[in-house]
Amino acid sequence: MITLIVFLLILSILIIIHEFGHFIVAKKIGVRVEQFSLGFGRILFKKKKGDTEYSIALFPLGGFVKLAGDNLEEYTGKSDEYFSQAPGKRFWVIFFGPLLNYVLAILLFWMIFFIGYPSLTTKVGGFVDGFGAQEAGLKIGDKIIAVDSEKVEYWEDLQKAIYSKRSADLVKISAIRDGKEFQVNVRLKVKVLEDVIGEKKKFGLLGITPFDEVVKVRHGFIESFGLGLGKTVDITILTYKALGRVITGKLSMRESMTGPLGIFFITSKAASLGVIAVLHLMAVLSLSLAIFNLLPLPILDGGHIFLLALEKIRKKTLSIKSEQVINKVGLTFIIALAVLVTYNDIARNFGEHISKFFIK
Repeated sequence: MITLIVFLLILSILIIIHEFGHFIVAKKIGVRVEQFSLGFGRILFKKKKGDTEYSIALFPLGGFVKLAGDNLEEYTGKSDEYFSQAPGKRFWVIFFGPLLNYVLAILLFWMIFFIGYPSLTTKVGGFVDGFGAQEAGLKIGDKIIAVDSEKVEYWEDLQKAIYSKRSADLVKISAIRDGKEFQVNVRLKVKVLEDVIGEKKKFGLLGITPFDEVVKVRHGFIESFGLGLGKTVDITILTYKALGRVITGKLSMRESMTGPLGIFFITSKAASLGVIAVLHLMAVLSLSLAIFNLLPLPILDGGHIFLLALEKIRKKTLSIKSEQVINKVGLTFIIALAVLVTYNDIARNFGEHISKFFIK
């Protein structure tokens, strides 16, 4: 029950932030907002204030802002309608939704770095047989403090320092044992492994596993903002690389994409780990929502922006028939994608149970 509440709360916040972006800019430039809705299906609550009806529907898996004259069939030419605005103003109405999702992600990452998050220390917890660390004489409980004179404080720092060594060379490891510092030369093993987006790369490996020692890592207020911004940029670049690999068939869509069902299971795991894990999940989902919506596909924000650019070049809007065809194609694609992603989520999370049921 707690997982469901957290799941619905996260989705609701992300959707409201996104739609508020469209809403606030539309209001600012004088476009009449007819409806602001959270969710789809049966209306549970609605209230009209001014020109706008605010509503909450049964299934909070989406939302929308309905603007006056935002499709050519309804457009009458009134000054407070969407299509009466210049393309530049309409761009900001569309773009501000994803932009606010980006802002939310940065704020959440900023908060995480400032509040503090758990991290493993660089203490050696075990060895992988046949690798250099064990052969060089490192022992369980040794705390590594530097790699080739580069200081490392947390396990993530140690991984980055070692992974960056892409040849089987000796590295000088500085460590502490029984309160005394010592150095030892370790020969790395280089293996070709897949990274998080399925690209095969060479990685240097020490052959150690972490000790079960976790500390809380905190950063200063200003430093946390820079780290949060950097994290947002890194995830954005990584996401677009992954999308490129999915499009070219180099990365499986089944393994790289998830829908509401998959997000629910991820939320369950995050909720069990604590508030920081939930905030991190929320930040990543907010980024994902922004990136997905900016794709140049019909009915998505990116598709509308693409059509605005086309209108700017042609110096006229599309015909009503063209708009209808584009919207139908876009809706069909989104529904097909939703079905495929949901099927993948079911196969990923319940596939083993389903196969056992049929085998019995």
